[in-house]
Amino acid sequence: MQLIDAHCHLDVLAKGSLELAKAILERAKEAGVAHTVAIGQWRREGDFGGTLELLEAFPSELTATMGIHPHEVGKVLEKDWGEWERLCMLEGVHAIGETGLDYYYKHSGPEQQREAFRRHCQLAKRLGKPLVVHMREAHEDCIHILREEGVGEQSVIHCFSGDVWQAEAYLKLGCCLSISGIVTYVSAEALREAVKSIPDERLLLETDSPYLAPVPMRGKQNEPAFVVHTAKAVAKIRKTEVELLAQLCSANTLRFLGRGV
Repeated sequence: MQLIDAHCHLDVLAKGSLELAKAILERAKEAGVAHTVAIGQWRREGDFGGTLELLEAFPSELTATMGIHPHEVGKVLEKDWGEWERLCMLEGVHAIGETGLDYYYKHSGPEQQREAFRRHCQLAKRLGKPLVVHMREAHEDCIHILREEGVGEQSVIHCFSGDVWQAEAYLKLGCCLSISGIVTYVSAEALREAVKSIPDERLLLETDSPYLAPVPMRGKQNEPAFVVHTAKAVAKIRKTEVELLAQLCSANTLRFLGRGV
């Protein structure tokens, strides 16, 4: 089994330690996780985290993205927006984001979030790179912006946790849907129904680690190795073999990122 974790905050997990990152990636490999998508994010003025340093250290194990999370967009200075664009143009950065809308916490104002989301969409379109989208309690606005900016077919809704109808709306735009450990939670029956309806070619798997550890690892810090538990749950829901699901989702992730297949 050769899985890909399509969304991991490895720099948060590694805490600036290459040795810790190496250990995390070794545990992933032992579990059958061959590759990890490391999400690069703005942290504070002049600081975009450690994802690109991790990519330099582990180029065969990682694919990098670069974005400014909706929680943070209200704090970002224009000079950092310029630096973000420069980083996104690097050859090693294969996707833009994560970006999107989060009306649950509202750490940044909704209008600021919408403006920043459009900025990400427009850069992704200009650079021809895929877009990693965060959405929480902002379904209508997210759909509207993706449609208006014309980037649905190059977008993945990361950590999708909606129902059949929400899945259908994103699928109509051409989006991929990435499923996290939430699908293993008792409360996620609507998501499990939605997972049955996702076309084979639009399905990805992720951890969103260090958050959202799947059953049976709940209560622990999530990490890429744990995507195996999500794969097993999704395979059971879709009534297929986990090895076949792993092959399918890994191929989808590589194709989405423009890394072959």
